[in-house]
Formats: sequence, structure tokens, C-alpha cells
Amino acid sequence: MTKSLEEVHQSVATEHKKTGFRKILAFLGPAYLVSVGYMDPGNWATDIAGGSQFGYSLLWVLLMSNLMALLLQSLSARLGIVTQRDLAQASRETYSKFINYILYFLAEIAIAACDLAEVLGMAIGINLLFDIPLIEGVLITVLDTFLLLFLINKGIRKMEAFIIVLVAIIGFSFIFEMIFAEPELDKVLYGLIPSMPNSAALYIAIGIIGATVMPHNLYLHSSLVQTRKFDRTPAGIKQALKYNFIDSTIALNLAFFVNAAILILAAATFYKNGMFEVAEIQDAHQFLQPLLGTKWAPILFAVALIAAGQSSTVTGTLAGQIVMEGYLNLRIQPWVRRIITRLIAIVPAVIVILIYGESVTGKLLILSQVILSLQLGFAIIPLIHFVSDKTKMKGFHISRITQVVAWIIALIIVSLNAKLVYDEITSWLESASHPLILWFTVVPLAFGFLALLLYIIAKPFIARAKSDIENHSPHHLKLQYSPRETYSKKNIAISVDFSKADEAALNNAFELGGIDAQYTLIHIVETVGALMYGGHVDDHETTIDEKLLLEYKEMLSQKGFRIETELGFGKPNTVIPKIINAGNFDVLVMGTHGHTGLKDILFGTTVDKLRHKISIPLLIVKR
Repeated sequence: MTKSLEEVHQSVATEHKKTGFRKILAFLGPAYLVSVGYMDPGNWATDIAGGSQFGYSLLWVLLMSNLMALLLQSLSARLGIVTQRDLAQASRETYSKFINYILYFLAEIAIAACDLAEVLGMAIGINLLFDIPLIEGVLITVLDTFLLLFLINKGIRKMEAFIIVLVAIIGFSFIFEMIFAEPELDKVLYGLIPSMPNSAALYIAIGIIGATVMPHNLYLHSSLVQTRKFDRTPAGIKQALKYNFIDSTIALNLAFFVNAAILILAAATFYKNGMFEVAEIQDAHQFLQPLLGTKWAPILFAVALIAAGQSSTVTGTLAGQIVMEGYLNLRIQPWVRRIITRLIAIVPAVIVILIYGESVTGKLLILSQVILSLQLGFAIIPLIHFVSDKTKMKGFHISRITQVVAWIIALIIVSLNAKLVYDEITSWLESASHPLILWFTVVPLAFGFLALLLYIIAKPFIARAKSDIENHSPHHLKLQYSPRETYSKKNIAISVDFSKADEAALNNAFELGGIDAQYTLIHIVETVGALMYGGHVDDHETTIDEKLLLEYKEMLSQKGFRIETELGFGKPNTVIPKIINAGNFDVLVMGTHGHTGLKDILFGTTVDKLRHKISIPLLIVKR
């Protein structure tokens, strides 16, 4: 099983931090990267619409959403800390290929919808602050993909520091906005009492829930907590869970403050002055100065918007990488993945703006948040299943009370979404000139997703996760060695990676050396933990690789071959030459995956970087 965000996996050591505060500080960070998704431009659109149309009355929805988010994010962190799996990987091990492809597709839609909000938000902020046209602002957002690549290469702590600075900018901006707006505190408190003015408020409320509790954040958090390397004993895991809960509580409460501040700002300015139709971020920016009487209000608003969009897009593209690697077990170059994620968001944004103009961006933002909300059930329900399973969670499963609360939250979210979908489809059918088309397209699709949701809920959780090594077992290798009279090679090294390429490499090696040669199987563990800690790393992938290498040795030894093994740690193109040059080998045999051209760009190639560093012949075998 590959590791999500492998370049930063277990790259932050916490064991040497002995004192309480320093220990907590070592764990703080992942939830801040997650929290920015809770204060992204999509939230701004729904919060402004809610505040301008209904005043303070939907504040309770924000509070409820924040409490939901805190529980769900803590469950997501628990899954990653205990199982060393992110949510996508856990789903792939549990559900069938067909179900996983659908869940992957839904997760990608959610990430595209989220990234659409970030792209539009940043472009609007750039437009408001620098008067750059919206289309050009959208295109400028491509550049932050390279900023993300730069940050992650500097290490996860640098990225966390960058995000925390942006969050601080947003927070301070809204502290001043609150001072300018002077909201009515009694009405703010009254807004925390649940009420639903009308059906239009329900649409906004669902948008707020979708903007607050985001499906991609559940995938993201379960992966980010794995950037911490800590003692894997029960006491160490328990401590990590405690500190990550503290991290989540602080970060998500800060996000609640920002969301509440945006809604209160809209209520105290637009709703108070009878401007009930302000839903566009641009309109909100335009009216702030005349209503609040200071030029700093719109400037701080635009600065905070850019900071929110920039910070959210970093985490959204990371979530895209996690989802692709987790569900599909497909690892491509990180920069390629991030450009793909960004383009998926930019293309629809550019098309909509070109066709309908800049006035629809607010509606587009709210729609993106409703789409996010519709995906939530397909992420929450598997998550609750996983963290409730005693076998998978190794004794760290959630309590019965927590399970009940989690299922109630899932029921609330799914019920609200079901009502929204029903109302929307009913409205379409009533207004459509050809309703039969909808009856044969949209209605069956809705029932299909309902069936999928029921399947995920009802399916008994599989106690023993499917092994990731099914296709890698040495017993699947077809060895076609045929004895010859003479052999020239006596000490042969074979690079193995537990893929189908091993079959061709082994067969060709045995043709070179025969039954009397000495064979050394070399495998390199490539996790970030291996890069950082070398042979001292103790993660799931290393354990699996050691087991597989021993299985290879045992099976081939039973067939009469003299086999040794060598497990290296780090980058193959660096570690393999060190092993080869330090040994007394006649030849290195290496299988390839047959990549050419574009695939080499996407997946990278080890052979080209390695062949110049070794002092013996290299036999490359294409499967």
C-alpha cells in the first residue's frame, strides 16, 4: 500500500519533545490545514447570502455545523493515527472495485466543486484589490499550484506555518471588520437559537453545512495526521489522539469565528439596511465602505478573501492527490496531479464567466457548496463504519455514545440533502417542457445514488481488510527458467518492486546464472519515513515489504536457487547504486513497467538516473 502524501509521510518527529507544551506544539498543524477549508470563499458566499437575507437567524446553523465538523474531523484523525490509512485507502480495502470507482468519482466531483470555489474566490479578491479582470484573475490562480509544490518540498512544517500566517491574516481582518460593523450582540445571541424562516433559508442552510463540513477535509485530515512520527505503542497512540483533538478544537473554533464574523458582518450591514439580495461577494465589497464609513473595510475584506482562497486551494489540491492515490492506488508525479486538479476547476469557471458574465459568480459559489453537501454522506458513512470497527482500530474504536452521535449527524446531513434533491427534482419536473427526459435521466440517477447510499450503510463492515499484496504474491509469478550447459554470471543482483515486472526480471536473471549462481534480491522502501529515518523507520509499508521479500526468498529457495535479500531505504536511483557498488556483483537485472514518452513524465523513471551510477552491466527487461 502506497502512502498518501508520501513526500511528507512521518516527516515530523515528536518523540524527542519531552515537555508538555513542546510536545503539543509538535502535533499542532494538521487541523489548521484542514480548518482553512472551513473558511474558504465558498463559505463567504453562503454566509453573506444567509446574513443579508435572514439576518442573524442562521447563526445556529454555523454553530451546529462546527460541532459536527469537530466530531467528524476527530474521527478522521483517529482513523489515520490508529490504522495508518487515510479514508480513501480504508475504503479501497473494504469495498469492491466497482463501489470504489463510484466513491472516487464522487470524491473528485466534491474536490472539483471545492476548487471551483477557491479559484473564483481568489480571482474575485484579486479583481477587487488590484482591478484585474476576473478571467485574468482565474488564470493567475494556476500559479499557486507551483507555490504548493515549492512549499511541500520545503517540508510539511513550512507549509503549516504558511497556512497559519494566512489564517491569522483572515482572523485579524475580521476582528477589525467587527469593530467597524458594531453588531447588535443581543440579536447575535438570539441567532444561536434554532429557527428556519422559510424554504429558501433551507437551501442556504444546506449550503452552509456543505461549505462547513467538507468531504475532502475528511480525506485530508486522515492523511495529514500521518505526517507525525510518534511512538506506536498504545500509550503513544493515545497521546497522539489527545493532542490531535486539541489541535482540531483550536483550529475549528477559529474557523467558526471567521464564518460567524462574515455572516454577522452581512447581517449588521446589508440586512440591517434592507439590502436583502446581496449574495455576490463583489456587491458586499462595494457596499462596505459607504455603509461602514471607512475605506479599510473593503480593503481588509479583499485581503482576507485572497488569503482564504490561497490557503484553501493548497489543501484542496493535496486532497485530490490523497483521493487519487487512495482509491485507485495510482501514484503520478505530484505536480502533474495538482495541475490536473486546478484545470478541472478553472475550465468550468472560465466557461461560465465567458457565457454568463461576472454577475453569476455568487450563484456558482453557492451551487458548489450544495454539491459538496450532497457528497458528504458518501464520505461520512464509511468513516463512521471504519472507526467503529474493533479489529481495524486495534482497540481504539469509538464508544457506543460517540457512534450514536455520529450516526445522528449522518442522518441529519443525509435527510437535509434528500429533501433538497426531492424539492429540486420536483421543481424541474413541474417547469420542464419535456418532463419525460428528466424521468428517464435525472430520476433514475437519483435513485441510483440512493441505492448506493443504502448499500454503504447496510453493508456489514469487513473485519479483515483485503490484503494489498494480492497481485504481488510471489506465488503468482510464472517462472520459465530452462537449464543451459554453461553460465557466465555467478553473482547476480535483481531489483524487485513486487509488481508484475518482477516476473520478467527473475526469469532473465535465472537464464543468465542458472541454478548454481548466487542471487541477491534488492528492494527499496520509498516512503518519506524511509528517506528521513533510513533503516529505523517502522511503518506499515516497510513491514509489508519485508514480509514480501522473505516470501520471495522462501519460494525461490524451495525451487533450488541460492537467494539473499537486501532491503534499502530511500530513493531507488540513489540507494541501489550504493548497494551494487559495495557488493561483488557481476550484473544487475531490472524489470521496467514499459513506460514511454508521456508515462515517463507522469510516473518518472528510475533506470535513467541509476544506470550512470553503477560500475557493472545493467540488464533492463521490459515486461
